[in-house]
Amino acid sequence: MADTSHDRAKAQIRDAGLRATAPRIAVLELLESSSKPLSHTEVVNELCSDVWDQATLYRNLLKLTEVGLARAVSKVDGIVRYQACGDDDGLHLHPHFSCKSCGTVECLPEAKLKLSAKVTRRWSRSLVAAEMQLVGDCPSCLQGT
Repeated sequence: MADTSHDRAKAQIRDAGLRATAPRIAVLELLESSSKPLSHTEVVNELCSDVWDQATLYRNLLKLTEVGLARAVSKVDGIVRYQACGDDDGLHLHPHFSCKSCGTVECLPEAKLKLSAKVTRRWSRSLVAAEMQLVGDCPSCLQGT
């Protein structure tokens, strides 16, 4: 039986006009399966091997971002975190929470930005394209766990 996530990632990459190379497929599958945005270091820790080095994985993160299959969702303390773009999330209107103590980054879809009719057309495109992130201590760090 074929690996559907592998086949889907391969098709998405080809549909975006890229060659569906093994490291590119692996990076996209990892981003799609992750419950949180991942940094380059986290991708490297998961996928780096004798065949795929850090630079290869970084170039693939950038290329997937360039063609719209992934996006940089957090840039806190010089660390960029990436997330796969889903079929149903053309508008990414929720913030990400970055913990300044432990460094975790999580999506907060329940805190979705609502664009009202009062937001001018001039500002609506800027708000949709903007990064929304909250920085503070996560619940675990606040509890001292």
